[in-house]
Amino acid sequence: MTPVVVLTTVGAGFDAAALARMLVESRLAACVNIVERIRSIYRWEGRIEDDGEQLLVIKTTDTRVDSLREELFRLHPYDVPEFVVLPVAGIAASYGAWLLESVTP
Repeated sequence: MTPVVVLTTVGAGFDAAALARMLVESRLAACVNIVERIRSIYRWEGRIEDDGEQLLVIKTTDTRVDSLREELFRLHPYDVPEFVVLPVAGIAASYGAWLLESVTP
C-alpha cells in the first residue's frame, strides 16, 4: 500500500462534511480536509463558469483508490466529478503508518 492524495471539488452549498465523514468511517480515506470558499473558473458545456466550491483533499492509499472512486462517484453531486490522484513523494514514517492503519479494513 502506497499513500496517495485525491482531490475533488463540490459545490459551495454541498454538505462536504457528511461526505468526508462517510469516507473516513468506511475506511476509504484516513483523513479528508475540506477547504471552503474556493473560487473555480472552468469551461463547462461551452461556457466559461465562475463558481464558489469546496475542495476536498483526501488522504488514502493506492489500494483504496478504486473503491473510493466508486463510492465518491455514487454520492457526488456533479455529473462529471473531479477525481485527481496525486502520488506522495515523501511522508513522515509515523504519519504514513497512521494513514495505512486508518484505511485498512
